[in-house]
Amino acid sequence: MAKNKGTRIIITLRSTKCKAIESNNQKKDLVTNQIYSIKKGKKKIDYTTTKNRRNTPDRLELKKFCPNCNAHTPQKEIK
Repeated sequence: MAKNKGTRIIITLRSTKCKAIESNNQKKDLVTNQIYSIKKGKKKIDYTTTKNRRNTPDRLELKKFCPNCNAHTPQKEIK
C-alpha cells in the first residue's frame, strides 16, 4: 500500500525588513562593483522549519533573530 504525502512540510523563512540588506542593495546602485564587493559582508540569513499544512495553509510569518541587524525581525515564508 502506498503512503500518502505527510501533513508536515519543510519551509524556508527569510527576513523581510532587514536594514542591513536593504542598505546594501541601495549602495550597490550608487557604488562601483569593485568597492561594493569589498563592503558586501552582509548575507541573507535563511531559517528552515516545518509547518503543518492542514493547520496553517497560508504563509507563515515568525519573528526570528537577524545577525545583520542584531535584532529580531519578521521572517516570512518563501517558495
